[in-house]
Amino acid sequence: MTAARESPAGGAPGIAAPAAPRVRVVLKLYATLADHLPAEARTTHRLPLDVAAGTTVQQVIDERKLPPKLCHLVLVNGYYVAPAQRSTHALESGDELAIWPPIAGG
Repeated sequence: MTAARESPAGGAPGIAAPAAPRVRVVLKLYATLADHLPAEARTTHRLPLDVAAGTTVQQVIDERKLPPKLCHLVLVNGYYVAPAQRSTHALESGDELAIWPPIAGG
């Protein structure tokens, strides 16, 4: 006799846990941050991403291994996201996350 398998979520035996809902967002990286995009995305500066629902701006920054000191200007759908809000600002389906490094000039 074989033992019933338990699901990873602790649900009914033999039944897999449902996949977490996903949302589609677009990551846009500019200037030197574009080097962190795959080669095929560097000309458009756009990378579509499927992320878990509830993913925050900071989680995307961390998962893409973007240098924190280079994530200077962060916008979601054209609205500024302050550093203190990045770990709580959850992305929604269709959001565009755009990030620029510090820019100097004269």
